[in-house]
Amino acid sequence: MAMAAAPASAATSSADLPEGMTASYIVVDQETGTVSASDEHKQYRSASLVKLFIALDYLESHGPDYEIPADDLALLEPMLRSSNDDAASTLWVRDGWDEIVKRMVTTIGLTDTAPPTARGKWGYTAISAADIAKTYQYILHDANPKYRDFIMGNLAQSTKCGSDGFDQSFGLPSAVPGPKAVKQGWSGFGAAPAPGQECTGTNARTLRVLNSPEVKAATAVASSGEGTLGAKSAFSAQDIDLTSRAMHTSGTVGANNCKIVVVLTLEPTTLSWQDSASRITQLTQDVFFQSAL
Repeated sequence: MAMAAAPASAATSSADLPEGMTASYIVVDQETGTVSASDEHKQYRSASLVKLFIALDYLESHGPDYEIPADDLALLEPMLRSSNDDAASTLWVRDGWDEIVKRMVTTIGLTDTAPPTARGKWGYTAISAADIAKTYQYILHDANPKYRDFIMGNLAQSTKCGSDGFDQSFGLPSAVPGPKAVKQGWSGFGAAPAPGQECTGTNARTLRVLNSPEVKAATAVASSGEGTLGAKSAFSAQDIDLTSRAMHTSGTVGANNCKIVVVLTLEPTTLSWQDSASRITQLTQDVFFQSAL
């Protein structure tokens, strides 16, 4: 039940954007087949949305009868729930670096997604709103039900605070009522929140300390790319903005994951985390409720 590239029921939507914001979005109503979207094939750097690919590739490479070891659960769960970067780096290196993205492109049939040329910078993977929506549809309808339940079950337990101390409750978690399974992404805001903006409470630090030799070795050679923004040459042919601040929200809404929502944004480097979070939350609310009209 994978989403077609241009379904007949698709309707182009538009929402007023705040000054300086670049945005693409898509809302897929899985009950009616209606798709509301704007610039959904525009490419963005993935930030942590690539963790969907990392988790799905891990599960598919091991097979449905594989019992995930406790040590791997300590990587997968905080990566999906609290966007833990060290966990992502560890699985990225272990499972083939950029080959993970290449496999997912082939498996899911993605058209706008490409691995980073700088293979260690997993957060520089190219994505689009359409491809992330298609990824959710694959997980929900085409992947083995065990993979679906694992990924969506963890996304439904998304924590308010990310492992890095940023508040990841922007976008879908704050904009839309009802049950949700959410994966967020952000890039360009620095390695830690600005003073006074730290998120405190439940996060991956309370789950388990990732302190193994494998994790240390992986994080020495792979990362989200944070701290190296502006390295345009790392993408060569991919014309993706690595300078603006990126903030993405994605996931499903409803008890039966009835709607898939993906909103990808870029903001000026002068805009604070809190302002960016407020702007994408308002846009997500507008897009979601506009799609229901």
